Amino acid sequence: MDTRDLILPTLFAAALAVPAAAQPPAPSARAFVTPALPAVPAVPAIHAFPAIGAWREAADDRSDDLYDRARDLIEQGKFDRAVSDLDRLIALKSKRTDAAMYWKAYSLSKLGQRADALTQLADLIKQFADSRWIRDARALEVEVRQASGQAVSPASQDDEELKLMALRGIMQSDPEQALPVLEKMLTGANSPKVKDRALFVLSQSHSARAREIIAGVAKGSANPDLQLRAIRYIGIMGGQDNRQILADVYKGSSDAAVKRSILRSFMTSGDKERLFAAARSETDATLRGEAIRQLGVMHASSELSQLYQSETSVEIRKSILQSMFVGGDGDKLIELAKSEKDPELRKTAIRNLGLMKRAGTTEALTGIYGSDASVDVKKAVINALFLQNNAAGLVTLAKAEKNVELKKDIVSKLSNMKSKEATDYLMELLK
Repeated sequence: MDTRDLILPTLFAAALAVPAAAQPPAPSARAFVTPALPAVPAVPAIHAFPAIGAWREAADDRSDDLYDRARDLIEQGKFDRAVSDLDRLIALKSKRTDAAMYWKAYSLSKLGQRADALTQLADLIKQFADSRWIRDARALEVEVRQASGQAVSPASQDDEELKLMALRGIMQSDPEQALPVLEKMLTGANSPKVKDRALFVLSQSHSARAREIIAGVAKGSANPDLQLRAIRYIGIMGGQDNRQILADVYKGSSDAAVKRSILRSFMTSGDKERLFAAARSETDATLRGEAIRQLGVMHASSELSQLYQSETSVEIRKSILQSMFVGGDGDKLIELAKSEKDPELRKTAIRNLGLMKRAGTTEALTGIYGSDASVDVKKAVINALFLQNNAAGLVTLAKAEKNVELKKDIVSKLSNMKSKEATDYLMELLK
């Protein structure tokens, strides 16, 4: 049979199924590696009990997404849209319910719906008497009641912001005088926005007392949002003392959100040692995955390699391979793509090499293709070269391939690539 009898139908079907113009450009490894405070690629979930764990994680992820989106909308002044998301979050009855009720009341007050805001605050205080949002809720209640009676508060938010601007200047000239005022702002009846700014001003100080105040917030002396912000600031501040504060909070906390934030702050502060320890010993699967992910952001090649060698779980090993990709460790991925015995792990390493598109990967991938008899591995290499938009590599494989099905797969990929090498080869097949 003429080769064209096999290839032409493939070309025609591919042209109908996926227009060449619709093919997205090949992703770059650089696009996946974010330098500072990154939004890192997701690590596959790891669960000792998949069904229960997956359900819980999905619910937590949904509540976190709704909460983050609502907070962003509030920051943008889109309070009506925030209320809609917060209502959905409250209906989920998650760990974020008390926070959602507070921010719903805050948003309603900004919309002028003060009676509804007060009702929401009353419900919050009644249902969550022990919540860390209670102090903020009572402060907001006073503010809303004053606004309802047209009373003018002597400590209005605008005045507080002006006060913060003045305190920022005092911090540079006479910090001992400013610190007690800032501490009072954090514990008093001020808005969360003003407290956040007070915390930021404290984070700019090199004073030991300022660090103590921030550490107190990080340990849970304020509302949960402010606690997470304090943890982030401590990570940015760096230094051995601040790293120890984070380690102490991590050890003493049972809140997964707090621990996750600390792991990210370990990365920000350059604390590779503690991240490595968490990746090895953390019993919570999602937190362990977060530690592995942050090691990738830190380019901790040696630590990730050690974890990979000692780990037996395929899912965790996949997470480590993903972090090796994030960290740009192409040499280790090439090594594992060649030597890994587990087919799934080997295909994962090959796919990540395809996403990297760096020097040496083409030779490594084509070498694997030529030396491995597994059809699945060969298909993984074809897909990896396609992800690289590597027409030259695919043409090299196609010219040597004797397996008709594999050759059709390669030609199908080439037919969707805008490349001179691809076009020239396709024209050659049609002659």
